[in-house]
Amino acid sequence: MMSVCEPTAKTPREFVESSPVSNNHAGAVVVGGDYQGLSIVRSLGRQGIPVCVVDDEKSISRFSKYTTKAVRLGGLRDEEATVEGLLGVGKEMGLAGWVIFPTRDEHVAAFSRHRERLSRVFRVPTPAWDCIRWAWDKRNTYRRAEELGIPTPRTFYPESLEDLKRISFPPPYAIKPAIKEHFIYSTHAKAWRADSAEELRTLCERACQIVSIEEVMVQEVIPGGGENQVSYCAFFRQGKAVGKMVACRKRQHPLEFGRASTFVETIELPVVEEHSERFLRAIDYYGLVEVEYKRDGRDGRYKLLDVNARTWGYHSLGARAGVDFSHMLYADQLGRNVSPGVGRPGVRWMRLMTDFPTAVVGCWQGQLRVRGYLNSLRTCNVEAVFSLRDPLPGLAEVLLVPYLVLKRGF
Repeated sequence: MMSVCEPTAKTPREFVESSPVSNNHAGAVVVGGDYQGLSIVRSLGRQGIPVCVVDDEKSISRFSKYTTKAVRLGGLRDEEATVEGLLGVGKEMGLAGWVIFPTRDEHVAAFSRHRERLSRVFRVPTPAWDCIRWAWDKRNTYRRAEELGIPTPRTFYPESLEDLKRISFPPPYAIKPAIKEHFIYSTHAKAWRADSAEELRTLCERACQIVSIEEVMVQEVIPGGGENQVSYCAFFRQGKAVGKMVACRKRQHPLEFGRASTFVETIELPVVEEHSERFLRAIDYYGLVEVEYKRDGRDGRYKLLDVNARTWGYHSLGARAGVDFSHMLYADQLGRNVSPGVGRPGVRWMRLMTDFPTAVVGCWQGQLRVRGYLNSLRTCNVEAVFSLRDPLPGLAEVLLVPYLVLKRGF
């Protein structure tokens, strides 16, 4: 359901805020108003591009001075409701021709499967399902990577709980969903760790209460923390990266199986670029993408973990490093020339709200030194939310902490 009201009206469940926008100036619709969506809002808003934020939660992006319209829309976890709701928003608010940006995996799937319907109103950069299915389901991702000779962690796909006895590699194990959506919303975790066969069966039984056994994957745990994880980030088009950067996930939250990065630094790593571009060419990918890897110290290889067919949490780092990914995609969708760019190394990004508690735990466990953490604060170039030029989202995030903890485990 969508509701439209004046900015001064008080409607706790439904909210729309708007200001006049020229009908001949195509803007952007950002679906998801968390810090990831805020980065898109700021990237485009700084260029004078109108932005409409659509969310089903209380989120910080609507408080940005760069947000032109903000819509509270229920049902965004349901595919059909999402598509119908967005079409309604687009028609009622005159957003024809606006570029639509997903920030969550379930919206990537919805936009891809219903691309033709959504394209009647919006510009939809999300590729068709024949492409997205290789990123959406990790079983497809790993199969394609194996065909291309790209290293992946050893992974077992049980068809029943009894199949767990046939795993050929030793613990510890990571229990992961092949499709992230339902598992993460239910558990607030990206994966579970099992240190024995008995614990593995117990956790798989728990997982089967959330998803089917066919969606459960058992994977080897690659030693090391977030400092061994790197990502290839790009605006990819016609078999080439128009804009790209590689980043190292220095810290993540939670520490072992991080749902999100908290401190990231750009680096140079040609082998990861080569693997990623080979994979993206093979699936004929278009758009913004993050390809995640972890370095296995046992053999020195970078092993592919995940492919995110959307913007990623720290993509605002790109603009500071010289590659403004959101604006690149927007400009390309409007048929404008896009200059190639490569992110320079040594630029650092932090989300203080989650990095500080992560650092406290890391120092307590001896994984991080206090002096090292204070140095990372001093050398950080980009903060995910807090900005003197756009201060209200930062204040809103502080006030929303209790809500975020209850809603998604923060």
